[in-house]
Amino acid sequence: MKAKFLGFALAAALVVGAVGGCGKSGNSNESGKTESGVSGENKTITVGAGITPHAEILNEVKEDLAEEGWELEVIEYNDYVLPNTALEDGNLDANYFQHLPYLENFNEENGTHLVGAAAVHFEPMAIYAGKTKSLDDIAKGATIAVPNDTTNEARALLLLEEQGWIDLKDGVGVTATVLDIEENFYDIEIKELEAAQVPKSIQDVDFAVINGNYAMEAGLTDPLAVEASDSLAAETYANYLCVREGEEESEKTKALVNVLLSDKVRDYINENYQGAVKPVF
Repeated sequence: MKAKFLGFALAAALVVGAVGGCGKSGNSNESGKTESGVSGENKTITVGAGITPHAEILNEVKEDLAEEGWELEVIEYNDYVLPNTALEDGNLDANYFQHLPYLENFNEENGTHLVGAAAVHFEPMAIYAGKTKSLDDIAKGATIAVPNDTTNEARALLLLEEQGWIDLKDGVGVTATVLDIEENFYDIEIKELEAAQVPKSIQDVDFAVINGNYAMEAGLTDPLAVEASDSLAAETYANYLCVREGEEESEKTKALVNVLLSDKVRDYINENYQGAVKPVF
């Protein structure tokens, strides 16, 4: 009996110790708040981001967040799928790389529950020279690489239509696909590729229509044609800080939004990207 009583006492002591240890994470006062004022919350904010310009913009606000007691961890991605699945799975607190039409389409196709928390910038899509160096030199049967995801392909096709190379069906707008090409005046061959792969194909095609961030990563300059600032694309395709549904008003989200929608970030974008990235706030 004495041995059994000692066993129970030891077990009870271990349980108390474990609970006490859990309760001491962070320096807290009697109200349960940490010294930073956030009730028991992890003070690290983990954000998945495109490499350029998203991660660069986020790195600019690390010190601002640190002054508020937050540590910002930026995880870089070079595709449009993993940062959304990681956010949905809870491995990220937010991501910053996409516009709402892409997000809405991703949610619909994948059953995810992600929402935009704040619009930060717009990246004009542009046509770049491949084997053919001038728009005026387009020939019959020219090959043009475009992104294959629904929303970015529509942007590319609208830009090709602006050049007078194709006509799209009336009213398709930002939902256009290659099936909506009504007239193909140059018998263009459209090569649909994952967006990150389009710059890598540029030597194999006559022209490539490339997202602004991937063009910058590839060191591409001197675009031949660019989406206008008053275009349908500019109105539709602002890049958002995104979070899981229900986290729009969390303290982490509000902290991120506060530093991103700042004069400092507006000035940084205008000074560093020479029109390839434009603030929308």
